[in-house]
Amino acid sequence: MIKLLTQSIRQTIVWTVFTGLLYPLVITVIAQLAFPRQANGSLLQRDGKLVGSELIAQQFQGPTYFWPRPSAAGYGTGASGIAGSSGSNLGPTSAQLQTNVRANAKALRDAHKLPADAPVPADLVYASASGLDPHISPEAARFQISRVAAARGMSGEAVTKLVEKFIEPPQWGFLGEARVNVLRLNLALDEADIKK
Repeated sequence: MIKLLTQSIRQTIVWTVFTGLLYPLVITVIAQLAFPRQANGSLLQRDGKLVGSELIAQQFQGPTYFWPRPSAAGYGTGASGIAGSSGSNLGPTSAQLQTNVRANAKALRDAHKLPADAPVPADLVYASASGLDPHISPEAARFQISRVAAARGMSGEAVTKLVEKFIEPPQWGFLGEARVNVLRLNLALDEADIKK
């Protein structure tokens, strides 16, 4: 019995050290050497100041910016500064989900001065599963061009060119769909606005 207990304790210590310390340390070193930007959160900086991660959605308000998908997690920003991720867990028959979607669609139509029955992109009215999706569809970005161009005093053509430049194809050409990273697009929009 003591021999079996001693073997069990030794095995626990060996595997804890191997899987809890050595393996994560080796993977961290490899990631830092091979993919340092990605391993550190794909952070974006402007003028030496951290502005966000291209992997986590940020809330952009006002007519001068492209808006991300709605977030059930409040874009993961809290008083603690720690990002959280969560969906709403509201099913397709949920009255609350229907209320949220209607309110989002109405706000979108109002902001774009559209009639009450005008179609709007689904990804601008439905929250993403994680609540932190940094991308919108190219259609959702194109939908917002006229509002952003008018608010910034830019030509629709200039804003359209910028949107088209930031459309990312499906990963490796076949995984997922084309998408636009909202943070990267808005940063480029600010730079283009400064240069004009």
